Amino acid sequence: MYVFIYSKITKKDNRSWISLVALVCQTTSLVLLLRYSRTVNSEKYLSSTAVVTAEFLKGIVCIFLVWLENDRSINRVILVINEEIYNKPHDTMRFARLSGLYAIQNNLLFIALSYLNTATYQVTYQSKILTTALFSVFILNKKIEKRQWFSLFMLAIGVALVTWPTSDESNKRLTAQNQATWVQQMMGFCAVFVSAMTSGFVGVYFEKILKTEPTSVWVRNIQLAIFGTIFGLLIVFCFDCKAIMDKGFFQGYTTIVWILLQKLD
Repeated sequence: MYVFIYSKITKKDNRSWISLVALVCQTTSLVLLLRYSRTVNSEKYLSSTAVVTAEFLKGIVCIFLVWLENDRSINRVILVINEEIYNKPHDTMRFARLSGLYAIQNNLLFIALSYLNTATYQVTYQSKILTTALFSVFILNKKIEKRQWFSLFMLAIGVALVTWPTSDESNKRLTAQNQATWVQQMMGFCAVFVSAMTSGFVGVYFEKILKTEPTSVWVRNIQLAIFGTIFGLLIVFCFDCKAIMDKGFFQGYTTIVWILLQKLD
């Protein structure tokens, strides 16, 4: 993502630089908060409920923004949502599929950070830049400059080096019989790479929809939030239903968790 943003920035374009810095800060702080929230010594929250709550909050915020766009009229908001969501079932179902991938992606991020340290996760998750570039070429027919291809190649090498175990680590696993830790790390890496694939595809496909269909981005995000919440609840029901029955939906939610939810996609 950063390589394409950077290539379009000029020295006089201060807004682009501000956007780039804000994006880096948001991404970094999200990872640090997410990792901290999973390792702090307190009652653990359920990551599946966090994904659902984040989607619900996103929907509320987007409805508020649609309200502002439509002269603060509730009736016009209802009309817009009815016209763009209810009366266009084909478009709505496309977003349902994207929302399912988003729900899987966000749950995988929690799994990855539960098994990987922050630095390893931060580096390996940058593989989403590579997947985004490839999907941009195939779906949007974008042309990538040689300099950008070289940057992507170096990124792939860097990610491969981070994930490749050293001989000392391999011997340590064999002699100490620390197979459980190794399996957890592999699960973390798999979660990262699957999440990077879904992130690249969903991001590019969403961009294609926004470019081809002149509908408010906030309305599109409402569609994503509706189905993201539904798919998230299905994941909650499948994996954490008993835990919720025992301790409640918002178990383990602290101030840090609520701050994290504002940053989660």
